[in-house]
Amino acid sequence: MEEVVVVIVGAGPSGLATTACLTLFSIPNIILEREDCSSCLWKKRAYDRLKLHLAKKFCHLPFMPHPSTTPTFISRKAFIKYMDDYASNFKLSPNNVRSVESATYNDVMKRWHIEANQKEVYVAEFLVVATGENSEGYIPKLTGLSSFRGEVIHSSEYKSGLKYHEKEVLVVGCGNSGMEIAFDLASHAHFVQDPVNWMQFHVLNKEMVYLGMFLLKYLPISVVEDPLIIFLANFKYGDLTKYGIIRPEKGPFYLKAATGRSAVIDVGTVKKIKVGQIQVFPAISSIKEDGIMFDKGKMHQFDAILFATGYKSTANNWLKMKHMHANGEASNVEASMGLEHGGGGGFKQQELWAAWGRSKSSNTLEEKGIACMGADRNIVASTGLWHICSQFVSHWTCLKVIEIEEVHAISLPDAVQAAATACSIRSMDYIYCLNNDGMPKNTFPNHWKGENGLYCVGLSRRGLFGVSMDVKAIASDIQMVINGKE
Repeated sequence: MEEVVVVIVGAGPSGLATTACLTLFSIPNIILEREDCSSCLWKKRAYDRLKLHLAKKFCHLPFMPHPSTTPTFISRKAFIKYMDDYASNFKLSPNNVRSVESATYNDVMKRWHIEANQKEVYVAEFLVVATGENSEGYIPKLTGLSSFRGEVIHSSEYKSGLKYHEKEVLVVGCGNSGMEIAFDLASHAHFVQDPVNWMQFHVLNKEMVYLGMFLLKYLPISVVEDPLIIFLANFKYGDLTKYGIIRPEKGPFYLKAATGRSAVIDVGTVKKIKVGQIQVFPAISSIKEDGIMFDKGKMHQFDAILFATGYKSTANNWLKMKHMHANGEASNVEASMGLEHGGGGGFKQQELWAAWGRSKSSNTLEEKGIACMGADRNIVASTGLWHICSQFVSHWTCLKVIEIEEVHAISLPDAVQAAATACSIRSMDYIYCLNNDGMPKNTFPNHWKGENGLYCVGLSRRGLFGVSMDVKAIASDIQMVINGKE
């Protein structure tokens, strides 16, 4: 067992920046990284022609800006060198090949208990989730995909178009990765692209984004976007509707701030679409062994399908919803509520009824939106409570959960707190740093802090600029907590 003040999980840019800031504050910390190197996403899971889409002034980590000799837009290889230089400059030494399997909070000891590689145990006062937004490639479940006889890969496995010379390749997804990979493939393959349901997006070039981000330091979004940036986009690209690209009503910088979704930064893809080198297809209807059926009945054969459909966070795989009781015994939520093995455990049904509402005679929802148990022992859950209801009662054999369409104004934390209070379980607020998708529950700019010394970095959908903001806030907050105890 190793005791340390701060454990950081993940040695990408977020983790390295966090440990650098903590080290400058003389706060002891360690990084646990599941891969055999730092910045693994950039070194092993990025395509060759990748460049940072934002200018270098928006893409550096704390206390180490890029040299003046660095090009405005940085290549993948140059950024990897920057990350290695950053680790060397601050003498950072991540613990590689340390796969974190669980992290639970001991409410008695007031410490985090982190287990890695099935045998290593770390105890820390603070835990920083720095595994990033791109932990694992996401491939949607499409009808018939498993029957497709060609190659199926995620964009994280793609390196260059040389492998696909003279082949028919379908790229699913039209974000920045999808559009840039489409451009790369167009030089080698007979190529088509399917934008699925993401037909509405802005197309800008790097210079427009750079200009817009510069002006936003001095002007409101409404002035920067329209007429200036949207006017420039219209002037350069014209009306793209006939090519299957529809511009959203809201502007690109507004959508980035409100939803986290970036505009597509064009690297030459639009020109290839206009001249027919890249075809835009409608959404996929189904996949067959030897071809793909699209909406409107169009069928086409392909040698490979490449999914540029984004990534998902995997933090919830190891950030466990466990709890330490006053007697020092750890248990998960279901066990502590007495729901395992058919409901044994000593809790009365009335206590669980109280967890979901005040009435046992009605199968309607109370004013507060907490679901009630009906006289027929069905739990009626609003959509917002469906996941927590199913988790809490899925093992209690005498009950069943019914999902209904109606949505009520009840937050998931309130539902859990109600259940915890009714069943004499301590507060589990620390789990609410992240939502069910492993992304911050709290909105920007308060997204980085949870409860009980739990923090997350690099999940604001604001790139490296957002990472720098996060780590400075986290390091300052941890220092303040430590100083407050002295």
